Amino acid sequence: MESLLPLALFAFVSSITPGPNNIMLTSSGILFGFLRSIPHMLGITFGFGAMLALCAAGIGSLVLAVPAIHILLKALGSAYLVYLAWQLRSMAFRRDEQSRGQPMSFVGAALFQFANPKAWVMAVTGASAFLPLVQPAWLAIALFCLVFCAVNLPCIGVWAGTGAMLRRYLSEPRWQRLFCIVMVLLTLYSAIAIWL
Repeated sequence: MESLLPLALFAFVSSITPGPNNIMLTSSGILFGFLRSIPHMLGITFGFGAMLALCAAGIGSLVLAVPAIHILLKALGSAYLVYLAWQLRSMAFRRDEQSRGQPMSFVGAALFQFANPKAWVMAVTGASAFLPLVQPAWLAIALFCLVFCAVNLPCIGVWAGTGAMLRRYLSEPRWQRLFCIVMVLLTLYSAIAIWL
């Protein structure tokens, strides 16, 4: 059980740092507010939890060991991030326009985890270095997933909450443009960083 603290610390550092999920959640918080972003957050945590279980069972290492699958995941993740950057380039924050859009769904967010290379790296690294040494194996996997997801959800919630707080400051067009430029650049950087 002493291995749970290093696992929790790894989960915190890897979950709180910028990445595709956190950039999307910040945008969702700005566009739709915190409450409407909750299904997106829960979908991330659920999808990532499923990925953690697969990696802890050994499947994640196999996925990353097969170059064709690894390249396909990178390509899918990069393509989605470029698409997202294209959508973010002209975000509008006017209340009448916001009501037309929809935040990412629970299912969409859960499925995106399997095309998110940062999530794969987090899951494989966590499973190989921080899987609790308890028996039976299913208990070790369950503890691993539970601790990681319990840390992940509040961390990603911070990003959605930050977006929701920024929402009120982005009513002026110049701040909207500046924010859009920053988010597009961060999203494009995430798409490129996948290949580094």
